[in-house]
Amino acid sequence: MISIRPAAPDDAALVLGFIRELAEYERLAHAVSATEEDLRCTLFGPEACAHALIACLDEDPIGFAVYFFSYSTFVGRPGLYLEDLYVRPAARGRGVGRRLLAHLARIAVARGCGRMEWAVLDWNEPAIRFYRSLGASPNDDWTTYRLSSDALRRLAASGERKDRSGGRGGRTGE
Repeated sequence: MISIRPAAPDDAALVLGFIRELAEYERLAHAVSATEEDLRCTLFGPEACAHALIACLDEDPIGFAVYFFSYSTFVGRPGLYLEDLYVRPAARGRGVGRRLLAHLARIAVARGCGRMEWAVLDWNEPAIRFYRSLGASPNDDWTTYRLSSDALRRLAASGERKDRSGGRGGRTGE
């Protein structure tokens, strides 16, 4: 029997294992720097900013989802953003991914969310077909941008200097 439960602090190692399996599948294992302690703080600590679900077949963990809430100014309501969804290969084809997404959809509806969003790598055809079969559609009009690592720190430092020096800040083009 498939069941879905919220992850608990004792699941930090399990969640990290799923993250590493997903990263391996996505050819991004080199990008994983998260630790169990990071997950304990960000998923279960007093200032948790995300949530995780664990999917089990009987009592055996076979998949997970990590999500957080965003906000849409256009809709004037929160949104649910699915950061990660992963089902172990041996458990695929049993409806686990669909059950995780349906569970997340129920959370989104209960929280009054106006939408649920996620990203998928453009080469991941099996996932794209699966998402389309659920009625999801790509948002081709938008390009995702990311600041990370050194670029994030450089921008943060430049804003700090301007803020301290009385710079105008916040204006486009600065």
